[in-house]
Amino acid sequence: MDKQWNKNSWRTFPISQQPIYANKEHVRKVETEIEQLPPLVFAEEVRKLKEKLSNVAEGKAFLLQGGDCAESFSDFSANNLRDSFKVLLQMSAILTYATSLPVIKVGRMAGQFAKPRSDDYEIKDGLKLPSYRGDIINDIGFDEVARKPDPDRMLKAYNQSAFTLNLLRAFATGGLANLEKVHKWNLDFVKQTTKSKFLEIANGISKALDFMKACGIGKKNKSEFEQVDFFTSHEALLLNYEESLTRTDSIMGGWFDCSAHMLWIGERTRKLDEAHIEFIRGIENPIGVKIGPKTESSYIIDLINKLNPKNEPGRITLITRMGAKNLQENLPSLIKEINCHKKTVIWSCDPMHANTYKSNNGYKTRSFDKILEEIEAFFIIHKKLDSFPGGIHLEITGQNVTECVGGEQEIKEENLSDRYHTHCDPRLNANQGVELAFKISEFLKTN
Repeated sequence: MDKQWNKNSWRTFPISQQPIYANKEHVRKVETEIEQLPPLVFAEEVRKLKEKLSNVAEGKAFLLQGGDCAESFSDFSANNLRDSFKVLLQMSAILTYATSLPVIKVGRMAGQFAKPRSDDYEIKDGLKLPSYRGDIINDIGFDEVARKPDPDRMLKAYNQSAFTLNLLRAFATGGLANLEKVHKWNLDFVKQTTKSKFLEIANGISKALDFMKACGIGKKNKSEFEQVDFFTSHEALLLNYEESLTRTDSIMGGWFDCSAHMLWIGERTRKLDEAHIEFIRGIENPIGVKIGPKTESSYIIDLINKLNPKNEPGRITLITRMGAKNLQENLPSLIKEINCHKKTVIWSCDPMHANTYKSNNGYKTRSFDKILEEIEAFFIIHKKLDSFPGGIHLEITGQNVTECVGGEQEIKEENLSDRYHTHCDPRLNANQGVELAFKISEFLKTN
């Protein structure tokens, strides 16, 4: 680690995708207040996740990362959070069966409040206002007051994240994660579908559970059947907030961003000589990096050298976001370059972002079939190159929204307005998420 790094060294570097606050003294006051608050997650939890992710890097586990595109203050409720937690559990159970590997569950929760934007301003009916950058910065309403960046929103984001983590820990250990209960939810889903292959998979899981019960495994390892490890993640975008929650581990040393167990860097903020990379290189958390179709292999090597000079397994997750066609053209060379330099990374597929388009009725949406196509291409490429496809990264909600078209529900463009609730990008709904897991399972069992 460069001795010159500290948690605020990023402030001397160029920075992008940041709000312009009117009152810098107010910002500093909020930062100081957050610095004095308890951490949201703890160093030992972060180490536990990194250890589990090292198994993914070695092909011994699979990563499922998913949740809201952008969390909101207005939609927060225990029921909404429970439903999103449930769908990730349901998908995890199916993917465990499909891969014959433990599935590491990481939610885009308890901190996913900031969003990068293509343009700094929006224009509606001739009115030009700052773009909505997530509830931690400003409000989605389109007026001057709503769009003014407000540093007090960082405190509100902290408090909601604390509430969220409290609920998630309760869900993970309080009976909601019971494996038999999760499987029943999946059986209920299968009963509503027309896919006989889904029933075959569900019956296979039922037989596996019956076998384990017959062997007395459930009784001997009751906690493993009723409890899960669940971790949180978000994009490390608003560095004022991230710095304020960065602490040293008083027992074992090292700097940890205690806003989440895992952070990621997006395509718009991962320039090697800018602030976000400077900040992220000094923390011990596992780091995700979004990789688009124009990413050069030489850049990836330089980035890994900067973020993971010791080549620690579990430290770096490369999250591809290319679209199926671009993935087939560009991913093989990236994999070969990583292998040539003997870099230890996790490969994860984000099939959402490259498949966004505007519908004929003006809604930003994504196609279920295109999402599945990209995931399948991801698995095929890795298999051909004897590489391990380590995970998937999804924008998904447990709510019955109509934001992505397709799937068994046959959501069409004309249905999008029925329940289009996202604050930013379209999400898979609960049924689409479970269906996607079954489709992946079906694909893996036949390929």
